[in-house]
Amino acid sequence: MPSKYWQPCASWQAMQERADMQRCIRAFFASRGVLEVETPLLARAGVTDVHLHNAITRLQGPGMPTPTDFYLQTSPEYAMKRMLAAGSGAIFQLCKVVRDDEISRRHNPEFTLLEWYRPGFDDLQLMAELDELMQVLLQTMPAQTITYQDAFMQCIGVDPLAPNSKSAVLDALNTAGFGDAVSVDDHLDTLLQLAMSMLVEPNLGQERPCFVSHFPASQAALARIDKDDARVSRRFELFYQGLELANGFWELTDAKQQRARFVADNEKRVELGLPQQPIDEAFLAALEHGLPDCSGVAVGVDRLLMLKLGTRDIADVLAFPVQRA
Repeated sequence: MPSKYWQPCASWQAMQERADMQRCIRAFFASRGVLEVETPLLARAGVTDVHLHNAITRLQGPGMPTPTDFYLQTSPEYAMKRMLAAGSGAIFQLCKVVRDDEISRRHNPEFTLLEWYRPGFDDLQLMAELDELMQVLLQTMPAQTITYQDAFMQCIGVDPLAPNSKSAVLDALNTAGFGDAVSVDDHLDTLLQLAMSMLVEPNLGQERPCFVSHFPASQAALARIDKDDARVSRRFELFYQGLELANGFWELTDAKQQRARFVADNEKRVELGLPQQPIDEAFLAALEHGLPDCSGVAVGVDRLLMLKLGTRDIADVLAFPVQRA
């Protein structure tokens, strides 16, 4: 890196806004009796999700019996759930996380995440609390809510839950000019995620924040399946002015189901030529001990700042993005 890039990218105004926003977030949760916690950035296991990629570092200093790989966490979720299972009650965290993902105007591999968990809340109650936080931080109007199915049908005229949805999604992507990026051999969820990103999201949350709820069961990740419709999960995301801001779940508490999902993820990784990931046994042990009925959500703080400052480049809110690290 040339030495001329030693200075911070973000302005001092942006840094002041970051400090103010973090103070506001802490005050919001303090007033609700939600405890701030810290968890490690390093863990002995990463995530199995095929769409997330951990960065890895090797520790071999004094006290480490043998050189050991540790995974930089993409989210504090597993460790926070271990706290919940141990009886923490409602908790939140502001922390750095790392994802070995694309570098762009909306993505930096290292970023700040706000994550919190509410025992006794379902996904609807947590969405309402996140909506309140958005109004406090960004003075937004109350959010709208639409199901994943309705969002696809309204934006591209495709029912993502229909038996023949794969061909319909392929047709929509081809028509929109993404034919070179897709194939009939692609998994349905891969096609749905591309369609969501390129064709659906741009139509969501332009005037006010928009929650998309009830994601397909195949995209449940760590969310429970809806008891009234097994095709969908109790997962939601929040969009506003072209940015995905949050991903939340009414959390799965069944250890056997969670292990089966991790195993299925690793099988899909093999199919895609990706390395399998070790399963986090400490997290599964916490589920076996008993995770309280709860909901949780992760919110991108840097993207909140982008909206606050009216910028479309994440580098404008980071002191040292990866290009200057």
